[in-house]
Amino acid sequence: MTHHFLKPVHGVVHDYFSRALVPALHVDSGDTVTVTSLDARGYLQEPSAPGAFGETFLPGARGHALCGPIFVRGARPGDALAVRLVNLRPGSWGWTVAGDPEERFTDDLGGLHDGLIALHWRLDGDAGVGTNNLGFTVDLRPFLGIIGVAPAEDGEFSTTPPRYCGGNVDCKDLVEGSVLYLPVSVEGALLSVGDGHARQGDGEVSGTAIECPMTTELELTVVADPVVTTPYAKTPTGRITFGFDATLDNAAAAALNAMLSWMEKLFTVTRTQALALASAVVDLRITQVANGVWGVHAVLADGAIRSESAAALRG
Repeated sequence: MTHHFLKPVHGVVHDYFSRALVPALHVDSGDTVTVTSLDARGYLQEPSAPGAFGETFLPGARGHALCGPIFVRGARPGDALAVRLVNLRPGSWGWTVAGDPEERFTDDLGGLHDGLIALHWRLDGDAGVGTNNLGFTVDLRPFLGIIGVAPAEDGEFSTTPPRYCGGNVDCKDLVEGSVLYLPVSVEGALLSVGDGHARQGDGEVSGTAIECPMTTELELTVVADPVVTTPYAKTPTGRITFGFDATLDNAAAAALNAMLSWMEKLFTVTRTQALALASAVVDLRITQVANGVWGVHAVLADGAIRSESAAALRG
């Protein structure tokens, strides 16, 4: 297997998804890629002060600064691309903003009299902590906000809303050691990644996490028989399925539907039996509220259900 490197240079950084994008890299199934990505807005250097943002890689960018796309040989529509997050290393700085009147809950929260505010973070990847300009410290839990493959449809698609092919999923559980499975819609999959987050809560309630540059090692494998046809993941602590929709009801139903399908195969049960089991052990969580659609993920923790049959735990 070959190890590749992808850095944020012209011909690599882009701000939309499209099947027409020229691949920045061709790899074989099983190869690894180390991707150095800019922060979501593509800033070329750390802010000089909280909220004092400078020049970006893509002036006037329509969306997030992504790296790719990566063409994976052998990936065809109907397959899944397994993206294993081998290593995640945040940059030395990050930022968070709040109070944007365009965000979903700004008008409903009350008391937001400060206007738009920014936090500036110093990030220590070795110690795994971040400290902001207000003097508060948090433990880091880095992940990529965007991991997505190209849609089947022609055209250029915003990086903001997540879709059936992944993208701006913003799930804080996709940490180092996780594997995200994305439905392949075009030959080669055309994977793009970026939007590093040093830490985020479920919901990403202000519209931003701790946004930061990120260096990520990925292992890319083509899966010919995915367990479900929508994005799903295995993390160090469990299994996750996702739902995205303009309404919370539909997003929750989509996430749960996918989890029930997985549980049917995993435990060899009927769909109604899977629903009964899910009601006891599956958690529905709001992934993010920030990107024009609702994101919900269903979580089945490892060991939450045990069976006398070892075969029941396959998949």
